[in-house]
Amino acid sequence: MATVFLSIIYITFISLGLPDSLLGVGWPEMYRDLAVPQSYAGLVSMTISFGTITSSFFSGKLIRKFGTGKLTAVSVLGTATALLGFYLAPAFGWVLVAAVPLGLGAGAVDAALNEYVAENYQAHHMNWLHSFWGIGALTSPLIMSQVLSQDRSWRVGYLVVAVIQFILAIVLLMTLPMWRGKEQKKTAEQQERALTLSFLIKMKKVRLALYAFFLYIGVEATMGLWSSSYLINVKGIDSSKAAIAVSGFFGFIMFGRLISGFVSMLLTNRQLIRIGQILIVSGALLLILAKSYPLLLLGICLIGFGCAPIYPAMLHETPERFGQAIAQQIMGIQMAIAYTGSVVLPPLFGFLAPKLGMEVLPIFLIGYGSVMYVASELLNKKLDAEGQLNER
Repeated sequence: MATVFLSIIYITFISLGLPDSLLGVGWPEMYRDLAVPQSYAGLVSMTISFGTITSSFFSGKLIRKFGTGKLTAVSVLGTATALLGFYLAPAFGWVLVAAVPLGLGAGAVDAALNEYVAENYQAHHMNWLHSFWGIGALTSPLIMSQVLSQDRSWRVGYLVVAVIQFILAIVLLMTLPMWRGKEQKKTAEQQERALTLSFLIKMKKVRLALYAFFLYIGVEATMGLWSSSYLINVKGIDSSKAAIAVSGFFGFIMFGRLISGFVSMLLTNRQLIRIGQILIVSGALLLILAKSYPLLLLGICLIGFGCAPIYPAMLHETPERFGQAIAQQIMGIQMAIAYTGSVVLPPLFGFLAPKLGMEVLPIFLIGYGSVMYVASELLNKKLDAEGQLNER
């Protein structure tokens, strides 16, 4: 039963990744069908992101009230309904309406499952969990492209993924007794202790952790959005090879998390985070120096491989860093800040690139990676000092 239960968690994370890539693949057909400008994809993406940020912020309170299992099941049901809304949407306005529950559900599932695995499972499961998200993110474009290749509407792609989500929601609802049996019994103090955001932000170690989350997602999202433009416009690589390189970046994140799951049995989360940050900076330096496509590809894959362990390891460290009493609350805030980084930092680079030149992309990545490294090391130092005081 323990294996079945863990399998359900992994499958849920695959389903979390499924909707994330649908919009990008389907939009070239969607905007024509909906008779809106191509740029309106940004409105849909922003609506989903703001919903995700909102539910992440409040996930701690929701978990305490409803429990992880019930919140996950209802949220997956919400995302399934939202995807069905995309399928049925008669006009663009209804797509925006459907985007709201899609974002809210995704944020709640993400925060709830990450907090649950961080408290109840070892580090390798956290790495593998995020690797399974990559499977979902890579599968949905294949579903949509298969639908479109058969000259069928983009709506069918959304319907297929919606059906998958509905099936998973039913499975989760049927297995709620397993969740109730597995969820940790919180003490009265842990159940009642809910600190205000302003109080938490005043804690230096919380701020340092949030800096690291914000900048990590900044690296991943900025690379995903702008690395192809960098290769084409700065290094003179043709678009097909640039696309392969970007796929390599995301592929190495997924592959790296699979490998990190095994490596985490030998190394600590701190060591994995440190190695990942060093690889990001090294890969960015290689992008500056490289003259050939193979070296550029190596640099991009190094950045992806460096990204792989950082996010899962930082999430898994949350109960250790802040204590289980407020781990749920901190987890949601960390993830909300991470999503904020994905919304803010890529457009920021896009705004500055015309003024500074696209060639500054690796310099931004080095800056993000270096500040992230400093924030992480300062956090480790503070935690060690607190540990020494507690021992006395």
